[in-house]
Amino acid sequence: MITLKNVTLRRGTKVVLDSVNATINPAEHVGLVGRNGAGKSSLFALLNGTLHEDGGDFFIPTQWRMAQVAQHMPETDESATQFVLDGDTRLSEVNVRLQAAEASGDGMAIAQAHADLQDAGAHDATARAQALILGLGFKTSELEHPVNSFSGGWRMRLQLARALMCPSDLLLLDEPTNHLDLDALVWLEAWLKRYPGTMIVISHDREFLDAVTNVTLELASGKITRYGGNYSKYEELRAQQLELQQSAFDKQQDKIAHLQKFIDRFKAKATKAKQAQSRMKQIERMEKIAPVLADAEFTFEFKEPANLPNPMLAITDASFGYRDEAGNETVILRDVSRSVLAGQRIGILGANGQGKSTLVKTIARTMQALGGKITEGKGLNIGYFAQQELDVLRPEENPLEHMTRLAKELGTDAPTASREQDLRNWLGTFNFSGDMVKQTVGSMSGGEKARLVLAMIVWQRPNLLLLDEPTNHLDLATREALAMAINDFDGTVMLVSHDRHLLRAVCEDFWMVGRGVVGPFDGDLDDYQRYLLDESKRLREEAKQAELQQASAANASVSAATEATASPIDQREARKLAAAARQQLGEKTKPLKKELDQVDKKMAALSAEKAELEDKLATPITPAEIAEAGKRLKTVTDELDTLEERWLELSESIEQLTQEAGLPT
Repeated sequence: MITLKNVTLRRGTKVVLDSVNATINPAEHVGLVGRNGAGKSSLFALLNGTLHEDGGDFFIPTQWRMAQVAQHMPETDESATQFVLDGDTRLSEVNVRLQAAEASGDGMAIAQAHADLQDAGAHDATARAQALILGLGFKTSELEHPVNSFSGGWRMRLQLARALMCPSDLLLLDEPTNHLDLDALVWLEAWLKRYPGTMIVISHDREFLDAVTNVTLELASGKITRYGGNYSKYEELRAQQLELQQSAFDKQQDKIAHLQKFIDRFKAKATKAKQAQSRMKQIERMEKIAPVLADAEFTFEFKEPANLPNPMLAITDASFGYRDEAGNETVILRDVSRSVLAGQRIGILGANGQGKSTLVKTIARTMQALGGKITEGKGLNIGYFAQQELDVLRPEENPLEHMTRLAKELGTDAPTASREQDLRNWLGTFNFSGDMVKQTVGSMSGGEKARLVLAMIVWQRPNLLLLDEPTNHLDLATREALAMAINDFDGTVMLVSHDRHLLRAVCEDFWMVGRGVVGPFDGDLDDYQRYLLDESKRLREEAKQAELQQASAANASVSAATEATASPIDQREARKLAAAARQQLGEKTKPLKKELDQVDKKMAALSAEKAELEDKLATPITPAEIAEAGKRLKTVTDELDTLEERWLELSESIEQLTQEAGLPT
């Protein structure tokens, strides 16, 4: 296990950890939470050995293998598959030993290396690497593309796949969802749930934390507090703890006031002086309970729009895409006809690269439609939050300069001294105080840039909000503030986000962007997640069938050529070998097929029980029966999910063994 005993950690003059104690047990999945700047990344640096404790005792098992996502952007001409495959450090080490043994001609060492390669999973390493790449949203056609051919966000996905490829006992993940869309996020959740080792993850996505963690560590004011449970359970337990602390503080203050009243009344009387002195010592010896100091919550609200045109805009037979410098057009979405009404809350769903940002940018007037017509309502005023903040910010300017320029663009007179103070006050409401208003944007953190964009949007008093991944750099508290502000906004919202909590909180309608079209999505986010899993499975099956067809065609060609030249004896030998292969395959797959049959039977029984429980909950029963049935229904559902995953694993193993044997599936 990992233990911290009275550990103190400093970054420069700042004390990040102040005599903290914490324990992380093997196989626990831990969510590390706290405000930006609380020290979460510093704790990661302590865990991976980049930093060392300044005091106390820190212990991590020396035999544990560690994996984490490298933060630097990879620069290599290696293929995506090879880059991820190289993340398997154990496999790489054995390959190095094999090359050395072959160079020296050491037969024993060569044999041992081949045995170690088998133990390291060399036979299916490429398939595992490609499964990770495809799961994170890449296309089958991109598996052999060089890493350098991908954009920054996709290269960081490859870094994540490389970390997952590495055999590990401890997995450290710092904001792993930042570069993912919803389909890749759903896949990653399923993968991490099955991870057998100890995992510690930093994330500001509460639904992601709820799905993959079972312990929460909170960093606040240099201390670590451990809570059993995921993020939602942590919020519940923390609220209870704060309530108890405040109650105990109030009671102690009442007791101190009572004692002090006696002291003040009788300290001058000789007959009571001794009792007064005793009460003074009682107060001094009392272990003081700290009051609950609420964090300074960040809140803001959108101004009431000057008008609300209805419809806000109408899109008729439009084509969306881009033109290159030579004027050549690339159409991404075509034949789009949609209307946006006053007061609508639209969530825009779809995988990365399908055209969500292209759609939003065109509506925001930063790109032009390639065809068709976009009709804007009279008085339409757009507030646009770009996925890349620097699309609307200037790195060399500071927040005050941004606000001054915006005020001029909106027709406000040139700023006077009082006007500048108004702008400073405005920035102060978005946590830009003092010298921060003069800090260049290029030197700011992602969260600070996002808050500046929000300050500029709110100032414009929009009636249509276009938000493209607004939460990428926001902490949990700021995300909550954004959700509250959007819900209180009187205008229309169009939102692209992989933050499911935000989508659930603010969106009432959903559009699906994909396969070159834009249409309504009839369902909620749970339906969308099921659709994504089904779609991912369908694409994997298509890719597998294509590979099998290619392999079958190649085998048929080889077989035809062989039969044309083979003698009757050769053919009899081939049949014997085929029979032997079938027998060996039967021996290998027998236990798998037996377990598959057992899993099938268990799933059938649990499915029947689930249906009975759902019927029971739909009928009038006592609260105690509701609680018992609900608890059992959750257990049955969890067991079914686990069995489903095992069924898929067994089916894939049987299919893979059959393919390796060169027999038809």
